[in-house]
Amino acid sequence: MNVNQHTPMASPYGQPQPGYAQPGYAPLDGGYPAPYAPYNGPASAYQSGVPPQGQARGPPTSAPPPVSAPQQYNQYSHSQGDMQNGPPPMTQAPPRPAAAQSYNQGHMNMTGPHPSYPQHYGPPPTMQQVTSQMTGMQITSGPPTPAGPGYAPPHSSQPPISTYSAPPQPSYTQAPPPASSAPTQPPPPGVPAASQQYYGVPPLPSQQPFDSSRPPTSQQQFTSSAPPPPSQQTFPPSSFSGPPTRPQAAPVSQPQPPFSAAPPSLSSAPPPGSQPGFAGGPPPIAQGSFPPQLTPPSSQPGSFPPPGPPPTSAASGQYPPMSQPQQPPAAQPSPYHSGPPPPRAQMPPTSMGQSNHLPPGPQGPLGQQGPPGPLQQPPVQPGMQTGYPPQQNGAFGQARSPQPGYAGPYPGQPNYGAPAPAPTAAPAPQKRLDPDAIPSPIQVIEDDKAKSNEPFTTGVRGQAPPLVTTNFQVKDQGNASPRFIRCTAYNMPCTSDMAKQSQVPLAAVIKPLATLPPDEAPPYVVDHGETGPIRCNRCKAYMCPYMQFIEGGRRFQCGFCSCVTEVPPHYFQHLDHTGKRVDCYDRPELSLGSYEYLATVDYCKNNKLPQPPAFIFLIDVSYNAVKSGMVSIICNELKSLLDLLPRQNPEVDSVIRVGFVTYNKVLHFYNVKSTLAQPQMLVVSDVSDMFVPLLDGFLVNVNESRQVIESLLDQIPEMFADTRETETVFGPVIQAGLEALKAADCAGKLFVFHTSLPIAEAPGKLKNREDKKLIGTDKEKTLFQPQVGVYNNLAKECVAQGCCVDLFLFPNQYVDVATLGVVPVSTGGSIYKYTYFQAQTDQERFLNDLRRDVQKQVGFDAVMRVRTSTGIRATDFFGSFYMNNTTDVELAGLDCDKAITVEFKHDDKLSEETGALMQCAVLYTSCSGQRRLRIHNMAVNCCAQLADLYRNCETDTIINYFAKYAFRGVANNPTKAVRDTLVNQCAQILACYRKNCASPSSAGQLILPECMKLLPVYLNCVMKSDVLLPGADVSLDDRAYLKQLIGCMDVAETHVFFYPRLLPVMKLESGSLPVAVRDSEERLSKGGVYLMETGLHLFLWVGASVQQELLLNIFGTPSFSQIDPNMISLPVLDNPFSQRLREVVDSFRAQRSRYMKLMVVKQEDRAELTFRHFLVEDKSASGGASYVDFLCHMHKEIRQLLS
Repeated sequence: MNVNQHTPMASPYGQPQPGYAQPGYAPLDGGYPAPYAPYNGPASAYQSGVPPQGQARGPPTSAPPPVSAPQQYNQYSHSQGDMQNGPPPMTQAPPRPAAAQSYNQGHMNMTGPHPSYPQHYGPPPTMQQVTSQMTGMQITSGPPTPAGPGYAPPHSSQPPISTYSAPPQPSYTQAPPPASSAPTQPPPPGVPAASQQYYGVPPLPSQQPFDSSRPPTSQQQFTSSAPPPPSQQTFPPSSFSGPPTRPQAAPVSQPQPPFSAAPPSLSSAPPPGSQPGFAGGPPPIAQGSFPPQLTPPSSQPGSFPPPGPPPTSAASGQYPPMSQPQQPPAAQPSPYHSGPPPPRAQMPPTSMGQSNHLPPGPQGPLGQQGPPGPLQQPPVQPGMQTGYPPQQNGAFGQARSPQPGYAGPYPGQPNYGAPAPAPTAAPAPQKRLDPDAIPSPIQVIEDDKAKSNEPFTTGVRGQAPPLVTTNFQVKDQGNASPRFIRCTAYNMPCTSDMAKQSQVPLAAVIKPLATLPPDEAPPYVVDHGETGPIRCNRCKAYMCPYMQFIEGGRRFQCGFCSCVTEVPPHYFQHLDHTGKRVDCYDRPELSLGSYEYLATVDYCKNNKLPQPPAFIFLIDVSYNAVKSGMVSIICNELKSLLDLLPRQNPEVDSVIRVGFVTYNKVLHFYNVKSTLAQPQMLVVSDVSDMFVPLLDGFLVNVNESRQVIESLLDQIPEMFADTRETETVFGPVIQAGLEALKAADCAGKLFVFHTSLPIAEAPGKLKNREDKKLIGTDKEKTLFQPQVGVYNNLAKECVAQGCCVDLFLFPNQYVDVATLGVVPVSTGGSIYKYTYFQAQTDQERFLNDLRRDVQKQVGFDAVMRVRTSTGIRATDFFGSFYMNNTTDVELAGLDCDKAITVEFKHDDKLSEETGALMQCAVLYTSCSGQRRLRIHNMAVNCCAQLADLYRNCETDTIINYFAKYAFRGVANNPTKAVRDTLVNQCAQILACYRKNCASPSSAGQLILPECMKLLPVYLNCVMKSDVLLPGADVSLDDRAYLKQLIGCMDVAETHVFFYPRLLPVMKLESGSLPVAVRDSEERLSKGGVYLMETGLHLFLWVGASVQQELLLNIFGTPSFSQIDPNMISLPVLDNPFSQRLREVVDSFRAQRSRYMKLMVVKQEDRAELTFRHFLVEDKSASGGASYVDFLCHMHKEIRQLLS
C-alpha cells in the first residue's frame, strides 16, 4: 500500500480543508515548492529531499502584518523578517534577519534559509506572534545559539518581546534561519514548548491545567515525557494555573492568523525548546516550560506569554496558526525544515504550551542551555544534524531525552535523524509544526508504564486503569477487571445536557470471556443449587457488591433500581456493625466484580439441559482449493488438531463431537461411524433444498472414530486431486451445517474453508459487483451491504440454533466478503482471509490461526444483557452478534477474543453520591455442555462539572468506540460524511473543554485535556484507515474484511491496529524491550533495524547502511544486498541477539488473537510501500493527513466552533 507515499494530497484529509490548503499555502506563489505545494498537509511522507526551505513557504509577504490583526493566515504575508519570531536566535545567524528579506511572497526567496517562515501560514504573524510561534520553533538557523539551537536569544531581531522576557522563544527567531543551518541544530527537544505551542495553543496545558480544579491538561503533562523539565512546570502549577500560557502562550490573544505563523514556527527549525534532541542547545524549555526562550523564564514564567512579543498578541498569532491548521504548519516545517526537521518538536505537550517533554533541565530559558539534557542531547548529532534532528529517540516527541534506552539518536547512526532513508526520510523537511512539539503517543505510553508498579485494585469507584499498553496485574475488589470492561469515561456526566455539551461518548468495551494472565485467577464459579442465582425482583439484576442488605439481613435493596427484595432463607446471613454481611468476603458475588453462576434448567432452551456442542468442518474441494494446496494442508492438520478441542477440564477428553463435509457445486457428507472399516460418502446434489442425508455416523466422538476419521482425511485430497470443477456454492453449505446441528439438537460451530465467489446456481448465488468507479461516490455504501437477503435469513436461523460460523477465505479475486461475512458476523464468528494463498508462505499463518480458533475457549448459544442503574441505559451495541430486540445481544458463539462495545445514554439524572452502575450478564453453554452465567459489574463516578469528566477519560477506549461507530456507518453513509462526522465530534469534545475547563487564553492556542491529548493523532489514524480512506490498491474485500474485524476488537487490539508499535531492534537487550519510536519515516535511521507490529502484520525494516555485525547477528549475512526479502521467518542463529529477537517476535504473536506473518522490508525496496502505509504519523498515499496537519486542522475546527 502505498502507504506513505505521499501522494500529495490535497487536503490532508482528502478533502480540501478549508483551512488547510488554505490559501496561503498554496499560494505562495513562488511558493512552496511543490512539495509542499498546497501543503496539503505535510508532505506526504516527508519528502526527503531537502526541504524546500525557503521556498517552500511562500515568502512571507513582505510587509509584516500587524501583529495584532487577526489576520488570517496568510501566511505569507509578512516579510520574512518579521517572521522571525522573536529575536532571531543569535545563533541564528542573525537570522537572516528576518531579513528583511522581505520575502515578498511572491518572491519566494526561497533561498534556503527562509524556511523559517513560520508564518508561512497565515498572515505574517506579527512579530510577536511570530515570536511566539517561533517560540515554538526552534527555528534557529545558524549555528545554534548558545542557548541552544534555535534558541538563540532572541536576538534583537524581534524585539524580544519583552514580555517574555523569557527568552522569547528566541528560537524562533526564526528568522528564517538559514534553512540549512537550522536544521543543523535541531531544536532542542525541549522546545516543544514552542512547538507545542504550535499547537497553536499557547501553552495550553500549563495554563489550564494547573488549575487544580480542572483536569490537568495535557500540557502540563507533557512534561511527562521528558522528565518534566522543571521549568516546564516550572511554574509551580499554581502559576500555571493561570493560564500560564505557555510560553507560547503568549496569549495569543492575537488572533493572529491562527496558525499562520506559528505553526511554522513550530515546525520550522526545530523549535527551540521543543526539539528534543536536537541540537545542542539546551533543550528548550518545554513549551510549557516556559519560556523556551533563553531568557529566563522568570519573566513570565507562567504566563509566559508568548515568547516574543508580548504574549498577547503574539501568542495568538502564534498559535493561531494552529488554528490555521492550514496544514500549513505542516508545511511550514518544511520551510524550516530546511534544517533538520525539527525533531518533532515535542509537540507533545499537548497543550502545547507545556513542554511536556522537555527535558527537565533548566529549561528555564528555553534557549538556555538548560540542561543539555535530553534535549540537547543529541545536539544535533553530526550526522543528524540535518537529517532529522536526532530523532528523539524514539520519537517521543518530547525530547525524551535520550530515551532511556537509547543513546541519543541511535548511536552509531548519526543518522538517526539523518537522512534517513533517503526517501522521505529525509528529514522531511518539516514544513510544519515540529512534530516533537506535539503530543507523542510513545511518551504517554512510557509515562504510564513508569507510573504503575503495584497491582491495579478495582475497589475504588471511578478509577481509570493503566493503559492497554502497560503490563499490570489486577486485583478484583468489587469492580470488573479492565481486561473485561474498559470505559470511555470513569466520571459520567450527571445530566444528559452535560453529556450533549461535551460530546464525549459514554461507552464501555466489554470482553466477557477474556483470557486472563497466569497470575490472575479466573472468575470463581458460584453454585446456589436448584434455586439458582439470587436476583432483584424488579429489574432482575444478579446479586452483586452493589446490593445493600437491610433489616438485619432479611431483605436487600437493589443498587440498580432501588427495589427491595426478600432474602431467601437459605441465603440469609447476619450483618456486621457496618451493615455488611458477615460472610461478605466468603462469597464472590458479594465481594468481587466478576464471577460465574452455574445456571439451572430454567435458564436453558425449552427448559432442558443442553447437549454438548459439535464442530463441523466444511471444506471447499473446487479446483482452486485443491491446486493451492489448501485441501491437503487442512486434512493433514486436522488429524492432530482434533486432539486439541476445547474442554472445561484439561484432564478430561473433550466432549465435542465432530463432522465432515466437502463441497464444490454439490455437497458430500461423510459417515465416519466408529463401526465402519472405511468412511462412506453421501452426495447431495439438490442444493436448493438442503438436507442431511444421515443422522447416525455424521457427528461422532473423536476418540471412538479416530481410525475412520484419519482414513477419511487421507482420502479427501486424493479423491479430488484431479477435479476440474471451478464453481462453488456457499449458502447451502451453511444450511447443511445448520440442519446437522438441528438434527442433533445441539449448538456448535461450523468451520468453513472457502475459495471463490459462489456463482453456481443455488440459494445465495452472487455476482461480481466490485466497481472501482463507485469508490468515493454516494453509491459506495451499497458495496458494504449484502447483495442478497438469503444470508440475513440464514444468520437468523443459525443464531436461533446456537450455530456459530467461522469462515476461512482463500480468495484469488473478489469474493464479496461483505455478503459472505453476514453469517459469521451475525453469529459471533470470525473471518480469516488469506488472499493469494500459497502453501509455502502462508501455511504457517493459516495453521496457527486454525489451531487457535479450534482450541480457544468459546461459549455457545449465548445471550448478553447489560443492566444499568437508574439514570442511564444501554442504547447501542457494536460487535459480532444478532439482536432481535433492543436489550438482548444474542451470540450463537462467543469466544475469548470477542469484544462488544456498548453505548449509554441518559434517561434521567445521575447523582454524584451513588455514581452509575452497570452489570453485564452473559448466559452461555460452556464447551463441556454446562449452562453458565458470567457476571461483570462496574461502578463509575458521576460528576456535575465538565472538568471532572475530562479529567478521567480513556482515549484508547474512545477511539475503539469511534472506529466501530464509523466503520458501521459506511454501510449507510458516504465515507466522506463519516469522516466529517468524526472530525466534527472530536472538535466538539475539545472545544467544549477549551471553553469550559481551560484557563482563559488566546484563541490561537490549542489546548487539549491531559487525558485526551492523543485524541487527534489516534483519530487521524482511524480517518486514514483503509475502510474510510482506501488507497488505490486496497480491494473492496479488504475493506469489508477490516470493517468486520475491527467491529469485534477490544481496546488493546484497536490501539495497536491504528497506531502500530515500532521498536528499534538494534537497541534490543535481554530483559526489557527498547522504547518504541513514533510511527513516522523521519524516525527511522538508515543504520537501524526496526520491528513493527500492527496486530495483523509484523514487519522487520532494515536500513540500507546497517552495520555488518548486526546483519550477521540477525540474518547470518554481512551484506544488505544478500538479505532475502522473501523470507517468512528469521534464521535460527546461534547468537544471543538472534535468539532474543526471535523471542520478541514470538512474544508479540502470543499477545494477539491472529498470527502475524513476518515480512522483511529492505529500505527502498518495493515492499517498503506496504510498510510505509503503517507509518501513521506521516501523510498517507491515499490522501490522509499527517499528524501535524491534522492537528492544525483540528485546531482550526475548534476555533470555528468557539467563534
